[in-house]
Amino acid sequence: MDWRGEEWTVRQVSGSAGKYYRCPGCDQEIPPGTGHVVAWPEYGGVDDRRHWHGSCWNARDRRSAKLQRSRNAPRY
Repeated sequence: MDWRGEEWTVRQVSGSAGKYYRCPGCDQEIPPGTGHVVAWPEYGGVDDRRHWHGSCWNARDRRSAKLQRSRNAPRY
């Protein structure tokens, strides 16, 4: 899939890893056991993977890139 001028690999996952992730689309947590989308640039590495809520991934072009995390928010 093409996004922001790059080819991206996108996978639907079941969320069975038992870990919390932070969605870059809404800056909210994705709890363990929650299905979500993992996306990364085609030529990126493991550190480039991002875990998104499905609805946030679908709305990624309508969201602002100026999302700011509060000072107390954990950085996953």
